[in-house]
Amino acid sequence: MRSDIQHTVERPITVEGIGVHTGKPAAITIRPAGAGVGVKFIRSDLEPGISIPARYDSVCGTDLCTAIGDGSGASVSTIEHLMSALAGLGVDNAIVEVDGAETPIMDGSASGFVEAIEEAGLAELPAPRRFVKVLKKVRVESGASFAELSPCGRGLKLDVEVHFDCEVIGRQRSRFDLTRDAYLREVARARTFGFIRDVERLWKAGMALGASLDNTIAIGDQRVLNPEGLRYRDEFVRHKTLDAVGDLALAGLPLIGAFRSYRGGHRLNVGVLQALFADKSA
Repeated sequence: MRSDIQHTVERPITVEGIGVHTGKPAAITIRPAGAGVGVKFIRSDLEPGISIPARYDSVCGTDLCTAIGDGSGASVSTIEHLMSALAGLGVDNAIVEVDGAETPIMDGSASGFVEAIEEAGLAELPAPRRFVKVLKKVRVESGASFAELSPCGRGLKLDVEVHFDCEVIGRQRSRFDLTRDAYLREVARARTFGFIRDVERLWKAGMALGASLDNTIAIGDQRVLNPEGLRYRDEFVRHKTLDAVGDLALAGLPLIGAFRSYRGGHRLNVGVLQALFADKSA
C-alpha cells in the first residue's frame, strides 16, 4: 500500500450492532469517496440526509465518547472507534451513512470496523496524500491531566499514559508509532472499559444503556469481571491510544507530529487539535 497517495474503500460495506449509549440497534454503511473529500457522516434516517464532516470543528460532545454535529441539532456520537480504524488502515476518504444518532459499538474495540474495511478492500485514488504538520508545541491542561502535540520528523507518534486509583489498572503507559501493521498488532483489539460503581449514575443520565460484557471491560471489586479476561496485559492504555488515534483523525488530514497525553480523554484529545488550528504558526 502506497503511503504517498490517497485511498478510499473499494466498495460499500455495512456493519450492524447496537449503540453503547442508546442501547438501540445501529448500522453504518461505509462507501467510497473521491480524493479530497475526507471522511463525512450522513444521517440516512433524516430527510434530507444530513452530512457532517469528521473534523475537530464539527465536534459537539466529548462526554464518554466523541460526537459531531452540523450545528442544527443533527449529530452522530461514538465515532472514535470507527475513525480510529479508518486512520489506522490509511483510509483518507469515505462516506459513512448512519441510520441513527450513534454508530455501533461492536465488541468495544476497533476490530469489527477493521474487519469490514479489510473485507471491502482499499482503492488508490489519483491524488497525492496531504498532511497536517505540527510546527511547534501546543498543549491543553485540565488539573493534572494534559494533552500536547509537538513537531517530529515523520508520521504520527503517540505517547499515552493513564493513572487510575485502581489496582486492576494503576499506571500504564504506551508508546506507539502509527503504522498499519503496528495498529493492527498493538491497538485495534483493545476494548473500552468502565467501572461497575458508575453504572447506575450513567443509566440515570441516559448513557451506557447498551453496555455489556460483550462490548466493555467491566471492573468491579478490584477485578475484571469479563470471563475471558484481558486481551492485552495493558489493554486499558492501549484502548486510550486507540481513542486518541480516532480523535486525532479529526484533524481532517493525517498528522505529522508527536502526541503526548497524561490522564487524557476525548475532551483533551479534541482540545489539543482545536489549540493547534487556533494558532496558525503551529
